[in-house]
Amino acid sequence: MKLLMLGGTEFVGRAVSEAAVARGWEVTVFHRGNHAPPEGVTALHGDRGAPAGLAALEQGEWDAVVDTWSGAPSVVRNSARLLSGRVGTYAYVSSGSVYAFPPTTRLDERAPLVAGSSDATDAEDYAQAKRGGELAAAEVFGERALLVRAGLILGPYENVGRLPWWLGRIARGGPVLAPGPRGMALQYIDVRDLAEWTLDALEGGLGGPYSLVSEVGHATMGELLESCVKATGSDAELRWTAPEDVLAAGIEPWTELPVWLAPGELRDALFGVDVSKALSAGLRCRPVAETVADTWAWLQAIGGVAPQRPDRPALGLDPAKEAVALALRRAE
Repeated sequence: MKLLMLGGTEFVGRAVSEAAVARGWEVTVFHRGNHAPPEGVTALHGDRGAPAGLAALEQGEWDAVVDTWSGAPSVVRNSARLLSGRVGTYAYVSSGSVYAFPPTTRLDERAPLVAGSSDATDAEDYAQAKRGGELAAAEVFGERALLVRAGLILGPYENVGRLPWWLGRIARGGPVLAPGPRGMALQYIDVRDLAEWTLDALEGGLGGPYSLVSEVGHATMGELLESCVKATGSDAELRWTAPEDVLAAGIEPWTELPVWLAPGELRDALFGVDVSKALSAGLRCRPVAETVADTWAWLQAIGGVAPQRPDRPALGLDPAKEAVALALRRAE
C-alpha cells in the first residue's frame, strides 16, 4: 500500500506513519518541517494554510491518505480536491465532538450531528470544524471517505497533556487528589490502536463514519491512576475524593483534572458511546496498564517533558489548589 500522511510527525499522525512503515507500506509524510518525520518515510514539505502550500502534492498517486487536520475545514476541502483522482481512500481523523449535545439517545454513528461547513475558513468551534472536515472529505470522495470519529486519545507521543500530566504528578509522589468515583468507567483509545484500526480499515476498503474508542468500562479511573503509580514506581498515595467535594473546591473537570468528568449528562455521553460498529470492523484495544507504561517509557526517553500543542491550553491542577482540596476533602 502507498500511504500519504498529511502531518505525520506528532501524536496521531506519527503513530499512523510508524504503524504503516512497520507493515512495509510505502509512506509519504507531508508536513511543514517543524519536527523530524519518522524513519522510513519520504518527506514532502508545505504549509496547508498558506497560498500554494500544497504545491508538493500536485504530483503523485497513493492508495490512501490519512488526514488529522483540526483547523479550518476549507483546508481539508482544498486537499481533498487536489488529490481527487489520485488517491483511493481519504481517511479523515475526526472527533466524537461532532455528535450534537445534549444527546437524545446513546451516541452512535446515527446520532444527530453538529452543524458544519466544508467552506468554513476558521476553526473557532472545534466540533463544527471537525464536522466541516468530515463534509469536505465526503463531498469529494463520497463512500471512499473514511470518517474516524475518535474519542479521548491517549498513549505515547501525546501532545495535549492529559496522561503525561497524570504521570508527572504521580511521579512526584505524596498525597494525590484522585477524583472519584474510583470505579468510574472510562472510554478512550490508545493512539496505536487507533492507528492500527485505521490502516486495517483502509486495507479493507471501509468508508463512512466510525466511532472509535474502547468499549464502555474497558478501564476505570482507578485502574488508570493505579497504573500510573505502578509505572512510575513512586510513593504516591491516591486519596480518592467524592465528586461533589472536587467540584466544591472549584476544580474544573477535564482541564484541571484531565480525563475526569463529574457524574452527569456530559460524562454519560462521552463515556457511554456505542462502538459496536468499530468492534465488528476489527477494533482491538490494549490494556490500560500497557498504555500507561508505554507512555511513561516514552516520556522518560525524551527527558520527562511532553511536547505541548501550541493551539491547546496547558492542562493540570495547580499544586497549591490541590493541597487546599486535599485538606478539605472527605474520603470517597
